[in-house]
Amino acid sequence: MPNILIIGATRGLGASLANAYASQANTTVFGTTRSPTGPQGLNEKIVWVPNIDVSDEGAGSRLVNQLAMLGVAGGMVEGEGEVRGFDVVIITAGYFATEDFVNGPKWEEELKMYTTSAISPPFLVRSLSRARYLFKGSKILLISSESGSITLRHEKEGGGNYGHHASKAALNMVGKLLSLDLKEKGVIVSILHPGFMRTEMTKSVGFDKYWDDGGAVTPDEAAKSLIEWAEKLDMSKTGQYWAPRGPRDIGTADVTIGTGLPTPLQLPW
Repeated sequence: MPNILIIGATRGLGASLANAYASQANTTVFGTTRSPTGPQGLNEKIVWVPNIDVSDEGAGSRLVNQLAMLGVAGGMVEGEGEVRGFDVVIITAGYFATEDFVNGPKWEEELKMYTTSAISPPFLVRSLSRARYLFKGSKILLISSESGSITLRHEKEGGGNYGHHASKAALNMVGKLLSLDLKEKGVIVSILHPGFMRTEMTKSVGFDKYWDDGGAVTPDEAAKSLIEWAEKLDMSKTGQYWAPRGPRDIGTADVTIGTGLPTPLQLPW
């Protein structure tokens, strides 16, 4: 029976992933929330892991403690009333604040973006590994963005958004390094651009005006692509950076890496 952990599962892509996995027969889904209780309106099968704020230094240890209290056992063997470690772990928690050169960067906002996107993942993954929640064949999906690619940055879209883009580039590096650390254990790490999405996050920063021209998809559509990607994922792609939905929503792809690109698309760093 597949066991799934989604870190950042209460809204947007995380909520869609949790709902989609929970709709599968014989699949157990755990989702983290910063609140003491899970949100209303999502699949009732989701087991909520409360009080997990990835921007907090102790998030990793708190996560494994909460999982143990919920009956998740480390290692490969399931005991009575327990589930073993996780087949798939998806870290999708994120934060986005816009910045531009005229108005200047935002110190506190950048700290939050870096902490959420790039600093927390190695703490979370190491805690899960030490608690034996990861085993040979486990798959870790780190939700990054094409905005984390230095190669894809171009005057066509200009500068700005320093914290968001650079924190995603840092996450890409973290993912690559984790893949090297975990390879001997047989744990796969995949770094992914999920697609430009029609979410409250992109709307809150004014990016809804680009939804139509930019080919933005719903979180449900993006989640479906990611789940299909995870099913086929193997060690041959560990530590790599991919866009499962291809180049269709990457506005600078044509001027930086060319046209007639395949789907899925391996992205340049």
